[in-house]
Amino acid sequence: MKDIDNIPALMAEIGARAKSAAHQLACASAGSRRTALLLAADAVWDQRADILAANARDLEYGREKGLSPAMMDRLMLDEARVRGMIDGLRAVAEQADPVGEVLAEWDMPSGLHIQRVRTPLGVIGVIYESRPNVTADAGALCLKSGNAVILRGGSESFHSSRAIHACLVEGLRGADLPEDGIQLVPTRDRAAVSELLTMTDYVDVIVPRGGKGLVGLVQREARVPVFAHLEGIVHIYVDKSADPQKALAVVLNAKTRRTGICGAAECLLVHEDVAATLGADLVRALIAAGVEVRAEGALAVEGTVPAGEDDWGKEYLDSIIAARPVTDLDAAIAHIRKYGSSHTECILAEDDAAAERFFERLDSAILMRNASTQFADGGEFGMGAEIGIATGKMHARGPVGAAQLTSFKYLVRGDGTTRP
Repeated sequence: MKDIDNIPALMAEIGARAKSAAHQLACASAGSRRTALLLAADAVWDQRADILAANARDLEYGREKGLSPAMMDRLMLDEARVRGMIDGLRAVAEQADPVGEVLAEWDMPSGLHIQRVRTPLGVIGVIYESRPNVTADAGALCLKSGNAVILRGGSESFHSSRAIHACLVEGLRGADLPEDGIQLVPTRDRAAVSELLTMTDYVDVIVPRGGKGLVGLVQREARVPVFAHLEGIVHIYVDKSADPQKALAVVLNAKTRRTGICGAAECLLVHEDVAATLGADLVRALIAAGVEVRAEGALAVEGTVPAGEDDWGKEYLDSIIAARPVTDLDAAIAHIRKYGSSHTECILAEDDAAAERFFERLDSAILMRNASTQFADGGEFGMGAEIGIATGKMHARGPVGAAQLTSFKYLVRGDGTTRP
């Protein structure tokens, strides 16, 4: 490894090694990649004490930096979250292997037989903040899809990420796969990010996973293609047909289960016909749960804070939610189109026609009915894990799992076939 102070040389070497590993991983058997993930899961469990000790160092660093409670929650690992990482590794390991999957095939009158098959993207750069479990999720999904990955974790999770990465490397080694298939940038220096974003000779796609500042930086500076979502500005619309019990359960879970994740609800919209009744009850329940509600109109009950214009279209990632009445479903749709980030939206409604109109008229990556937006997660979608939620419309969209980390190629077979 080059001198860690020479960031361009360091990153160039990491890139070259990743590209070499990617060629080997693309040809590796599905069984060897599965074995590597299962061995990595075992290593995480065996080394959980070391991982938690490393995380304690990161939490101390986070406290010194003055991270918010929500950000500290993103950073924190305990045995249950370590177990969640292990479950994710094993779930990804047991999924159907995407590499080489035949997506379509057909015969042409010319005598050609044509197949479209999945193929790895190559080398993926993942840049993320705070959440150390992304190290395991991203490493697992990239390996499963036959890609090499360069991980650049946040400065806050530096020690945790290194401990988790060591387990992934142990899995690769045990399965006789190239250890360079999963590399972790060994420095907190932000210059490494700038280098990674311009490594077009080595990196095929960048996946940023973090806040608006990080993703905005990546989108501005990257010369490598990017899968990204800028923000998780998640809306819940409570229709006049909403069931009160379902609405209470879903709204509280969507906001309070974990406030610092991108699927947490950030804005509550309530049909004006039920704003003073069901809507007010929901607001009071949120306040009782410790949420600051920035409200207007009939939702501005005792204990709320007046909403300002900058509260609409804001990702709080904290125990704060904006709330306003809307005249009807179409007004809710218009609000979401104006202020949303195309991530996740939910309608609470018993009226099938209203729900279908909501699904039809909005084009966010994930649309839900009568379900908590905290389900906006690849693991909950059956993908085992996710590398992020993509909100663009090109290639991957929504939770990015192993299949979304592939492209495709055409295999064309003839029998001495010539073109007239």
